[in-house]
Amino acid sequence: MTLLEPTGTEPVTTDGPDLADPSLYRDGDPAALWARLRAQSPVYRNERTGKESFWAVLGHREALEVLRRPETFVSGRGMRLDDSPGATEAASQRMLIVTDPPRHARLRQVMNAAFTPRMVARLRDTMRATATEVIDEALERGDCDFVDVAARLPVTVICDLLGVPPADRPFMLDRTMTAFGHAGPGSADRAAAARAHTDILMYYAELAERRRREPADDVVTALVQGTVDGRPLTDEEIYLNCDGLVSGGNETTRHATVGGLLALMRHPDQWEVARRADHPMETTAQEILRFTSPAMHVLRTAARDTELAGHPVRAGDRVAVWLPAANRDPAVFPDPDRFDALRTPNRHVALAPGEHYCLGAALALAELTVFFTELTSRTELPEPVGKPVRAASHLIRGFESLPVRLRPRTG
Repeated sequence: MTLLEPTGTEPVTTDGPDLADPSLYRDGDPAALWARLRAQSPVYRNERTGKESFWAVLGHREALEVLRRPETFVSGRGMRLDDSPGATEAASQRMLIVTDPPRHARLRQVMNAAFTPRMVARLRDTMRATATEVIDEALERGDCDFVDVAARLPVTVICDLLGVPPADRPFMLDRTMTAFGHAGPGSADRAAAARAHTDILMYYAELAERRRREPADDVVTALVQGTVDGRPLTDEEIYLNCDGLVSGGNETTRHATVGGLLALMRHPDQWEVARRADHPMETTAQEILRFTSPAMHVLRTAARDTELAGHPVRAGDRVAVWLPAANRDPAVFPDPDRFDALRTPNRHVALAPGEHYCLGAALALAELTVFFTELTSRTELPEPVGKPVRAASHLIRGFESLPVRLRPRTG
């Protein structure tokens, strides 16, 4: 890995590892690593042998600069390091997250049309009912893997958002957990995950046909009825965008919920703050998003020669914004490694502000707010009954396991 001085041409060698090495995030201490590297340079060239090199962005100000310049730092050439070029090409300009302006805004408008007041109210009812049910079941068991507990709410909400009938949701929960349940490549049975993903794609096809016959207040209806640039969306575009919602909505909220509980367990004074009846839980939900930052990186490609933090970036260069690192920048967040349930202001970038600001951002915040309101009001601080196991992934800062013991609140 090399650091390039902004005003020089000679690379300065550092002892830092490749930030795209998935094992780094299962076994290492990335917060300390990010702090050390950011102090040296908030933007540097991460060279790799045998794989594509990239500019790594670790500073908060620099992250915002990349995320808010969509004409210069484009998404249509891929959003993730080491993705399959064929998969990227198939999704480019069809799937929202790999679509650039101006088409991006038109496609996003189609999907936003689904968020009617009636649907938003329905989703909030779904959140409250599901959170209550999930926590009740976990309390009955006592000892549980919190990763499984946290999975139910986001999958249920995404199913409701898409328009999946209640009778089909157990199928979607099972298939989704198999397809997207583990963030790390090789941390799950990849063949089983591929089969589950195929099942999900086939289900989208059935649901799209149903919604053409029976429209409803949901995203699939909006997609089958919507037009972009004067033409209806193709079946492929419909399926790709359903997939993006399921994958993103499931992983982000699930891992933020698990990481949020772990943070509260390690900061019991903040649990006591959060459980107060008058506590602004949405503020804590924002801090959970900052502190956990489940989306590890977002990738952009320079569309033209430009400059970033004094470095010359050439057209075609890859630029990876490391969101958790930006969210620990001490220039923006005082005492950034401390979980503060009342932190405000909280200008985190966990949901990638800018042109590609997470479509489900409001839902993710609402889910975390509802879930932790129910959890803190109905349980004592959960106790660890095993070590947390992180996923080996440079894409998702997630968990494979968090064994805990839940007890009903007594006071």
